[in-house]
Amino acid sequence: MKKLQIIIAFFSGGCMMFCILAFTNKKQTEPYILQHEKDIAIQQPGPHDGGGTTTAYPFFENIKNFKMAFRKRVLRPGSSIGYHLQETDEVYYILNGTGEMKMNGDSFAVKAGDAVLTRPGSSHGLKPMGNEDLTVIISYQLR
Repeated sequence: MKKLQIIIAFFSGGCMMFCILAFTNKKQTEPYILQHEKDIAIQQPGPHDGGGTTTAYPFFENIKNFKMAFRKRVLRPGSSIGYHLQETDEVYYILNGTGEMKMNGDSFAVKAGDAVLTRPGSSHGLKPMGNEDLTVIISYQLR
C-alpha cells in the first residue's frame, strides 16, 4: 500500500510539474505583438550625436528575448544620425524624403524606396536634404 502511495505521489507530482512547465512556456510565447506608432513615439535629438530634432518609434524595444532592433525615425531638417562605427549588419530603408548618407568617408544621395545595408566595421551617418523630413526604418540584430 505504501509503495502504491509513493508511485501515485510521484506520478501526480510529475503531472503537476508538466502542467506548470507547459503553461509557463505557453504564457511566455505570444503568437504576435501589435504596437501602434502613436503609442511609442518619442522626441529625441539625432542619435550618435547627430543633434537636431527627430521622432523615434522604437518598436518592440521592451519585449523580453527579442534580439532585433526595428525602428522608424523621422529626421527633421537640421538633424542627423551622427557618423558612427557599425558593429553589426544594419539596414536603413528610406520611406520618404531625400537624404545624404555618408559611408566610410564618401557621401551619396538616398531617397524613398532605397535600402542601404551597412556592414560591421563600416562608419556611416545620415541627414535629410532640403526642407523636408526624411523618414527611415532601421533594423539590426541586438547583441
